[in-house]
Amino acid sequence: MRHRFSSLRGFVMAMTLASLTLTGHAEPWQPASDQEVVETLPSQTSARKEEARWRQALAKSPNDAILAVATARNYLGLARDQGDARYAGLALGALAAWPLGRSAPTEVVVMRATVSQYLHDFDGAASLLQQALTLSPDHAQAWLTLATVRRVQARLADSDAACIELLRIGQEVHGRACLAENQSLRGNHDQARQSLVRLLARPELRAASGLAQQQWLLTTLAELEDRAGQGKAADKAWQQALSLGVHPYVQTAFADHLLQQGRPQEVLALLKDAPLTDAVLLRLCVAGRRLQDARAAAWTQEMQQRLSASASRPESGQVHAREQARFALEVLQQPQQALGLARLNLKFQRETPDLLVFAQAAAAQPRADLGQAAQRELAQSMRTWGMQDARLPN
Repeated sequence: MRHRFSSLRGFVMAMTLASLTLTGHAEPWQPASDQEVVETLPSQTSARKEEARWRQALAKSPNDAILAVATARNYLGLARDQGDARYAGLALGALAAWPLGRSAPTEVVVMRATVSQYLHDFDGAASLLQQALTLSPDHAQAWLTLATVRRVQARLADSDAACIELLRIGQEVHGRACLAENQSLRGNHDQARQSLVRLLARPELRAASGLAQQQWLLTTLAELEDRAGQGKAADKAWQQALSLGVHPYVQTAFADHLLQQGRPQEVLALLKDAPLTDAVLLRLCVAGRRLQDARAAAWTQEMQQRLSASASRPESGQVHAREQARFALEVLQQPQQALGLARLNLKFQRETPDLLVFAQAAAAQPRADLGQAAQRELAQSMRTWGMQDARLPN
């Protein structure tokens, strides 16, 4: 698939790389007017040339850890942008000078863990992060990534422990937000909401340099309100997050909120100028089908072609099962296939969208007894994981 579907863990990582890097960061540049060009996206040709430069530089200095990590990060960016796991393989290849069984620089280990996280090898990612933290117990990015990985696995107590380590090393905003998100997943919405509101009021986040963190916190708050069943409050938080700038994750997550609220026409308006990534295309397919839009058939055909292309890759079922389930359920109207895919997906990741697609597939089963059994299965799993959501059965 040309664009791997985003999730909040990826968004959090993007928001925090600058503030947690060991080499410092520049002040964000603000355009002087709406007419000023912020960025010119590279063409496929320029991207290939850039990739060739990475390969050549690394071939000359294969043991340069800083260069290897930068190259791996660039490859992983291409994997995320184009949804092509082959780039993740190239990212791992860039780190090949440090085999797993050999001592490696901490940054190399953390980067390898990040690639494993992208490939949904969450146990592997956690193991690597713990290795990195043995070497560097104050490594903020490693703790944040570990907290995120454990949250995705619904291991909330382990995620809490990593969040607390962020507080220990002085990462107050990230540590508090990390704990607040876990509180919300447990159903403690009021306490979590108060924590996020206090963080958003911090003076340093009101400055231009804090806009990225503001957007991340507002997105976390919006998702909290959705889990709490507070549609109007969620709507307000999503709008505030979008007002701080266009971000692909915020757009598609807000689109999901609008679909849940029965507002597909607003989804088409929201995404009309967005690049046609797989994440965007899936939401257009869903909204277009609900509205019987004339473009829906073409969108559906394109999505089917992308899913078919990705199905030949070994990691497809593990990485894309959630999106395949949504497409089968909401576009192709194949609830039995969707439930199987949603069940497979829950073996690897247990974020709110994973729970929602399972619940929706269960409710749509043509045999009521099978649907009710699946709903009981989900409710029992959520009790085991200690998770609550107002939109899901208890």
